[in-house]
Amino acid sequence: MNSENSVPSLERKVGLGSAISLNMMNMIGVGPFITLPLVVAAMGGPQAILGWILGALIAICDGLVWAELGAAMPEAGGSYAFLREIYGRDGAGRLVSFLYIWQLGFTAPLSIASGCIGLAQYAAYLWPVLNAPAFGVHVRMVSVVAAATCITAVVLLYRNVGTIARMAWVMTAGVVFTIGAVIVAGASHFHPELLAVPHGAIALNTGFFYGLGAATLLATYDYWGYYTVCFLGGEVKNPGRTIPRAVMWSIVIVAVLYLTMNVSVSGVIPTAEMVHASTAKFAVVAVLMERTFGDTMAKVLALLVMWTAFASVFSLLLAYSRAPYAAAKDGNYFRAFARLHAHHRFPNVSLLALGAVATFFCFFNLAQVIAALVAIRILLQYVLQQIGVIVLRARRPEMPRPFRMWLYPLPPLLALGGFLFILLSRPGASREMIYAAVVASTGSALYLLRARRRQEWPFRKAQSFVGR
Repeated sequence: MNSENSVPSLERKVGLGSAISLNMMNMIGVGPFITLPLVVAAMGGPQAILGWILGALIAICDGLVWAELGAAMPEAGGSYAFLREIYGRDGAGRLVSFLYIWQLGFTAPLSIASGCIGLAQYAAYLWPVLNAPAFGVHVRMVSVVAAATCITAVVLLYRNVGTIARMAWVMTAGVVFTIGAVIVAGASHFHPELLAVPHGAIALNTGFFYGLGAATLLATYDYWGYYTVCFLGGEVKNPGRTIPRAVMWSIVIVAVLYLTMNVSVSGVIPTAEMVHASTAKFAVVAVLMERTFGDTMAKVLALLVMWTAFASVFSLLLAYSRAPYAAAKDGNYFRAFARLHAHHRFPNVSLLALGAVATFFCFFNLAQVIAALVAIRILLQYVLQQIGVIVLRARRPEMPRPFRMWLYPLPPLLALGGFLFILLSRPGASREMIYAAVVASTGSALYLLRARRRQEWPFRKAQSFVGR
């Protein structure tokens, strides 16, 4: 607070180390520990590493877009601020940015819930009784554990960002140690023959591209999070340098860890067992540790995976709670979300709302959660952003850009192509497309009703024309 009468504002306390730490917490999370068998199943063997590689390339291209936009517009809310400025603050940008926040009200809780569900699955590996029904109804105890995880994260985040940044370092240490333990375990009992690609597995036919699309969708979900720092743009120190470096370094580090872990696990657990055995399918790295270092170490690793999952939930809630706050402060979302905590100055209403919806989604199926999340976010955020960075270069060439992406315009075009491939290459993708259409149509209707009442775009333009 600069004076007694000033409005509470966010403080710039997040440095480069903390920014990379928060990104990596978001990226690694529980994703690779629960999706690795699903990626292998999608392609039917060790050739699944192609999905991880393609996912990394898409992440790098998309990361360059985030880096340029984040450095140029270091504000709370990330994509909300980007889309508003790209498409016009007083024009179509109001609708596009409102739609982004509207879909975030669904996709952010879905993303948070996926981490909570993954944590609960590893808890069930340690305590199988959690697979039993809860309270005598058709709800498993594992879902209750997932919901309790979400509530705990909200409680821990109810404090200032300086304290949270210090907590992030501790959590990230656990994340890196966990994935390192998996790599070491796999390397110590490695069987190269298990990595042999079946004859004819890499044939450029419809089946191969279906499998590659499904594998890349899961890998893309696992890589997402390199942009966490952009949502905290209003709290980052020296954002013009910090944001691009945090985005790119986190992608490179995590890509190396993922590829190494994939090779390590595939060199110990045969493909058929990883895909079909229920225990290996849902707690694959615990099974890996059990076979290499025994039952006790497997339980220790399961606890570490749960630590990693919680760190991801923690980071996701922290970042996404800033977006509705930014929109509400801008007068483009529900007014209550503009409130900051009186003492710690963080968006408490936004945090509580996202936490409540995420807790509800913890009772859904994990595969459905991931598929819906990826499809909605690609159509209502990433596609708009890839096109938008090109539009912004054309509309506002004079805009200060502390970081300019390399090889422009290839990164946004390649990222756009990669995202469309993920959406369109999978059989049964139409279901997720319908989800996205429902979210877009309801959000548009809500915006237009409000805009008509307030005489905002597009109704303001029509009114001024009639007056002439």
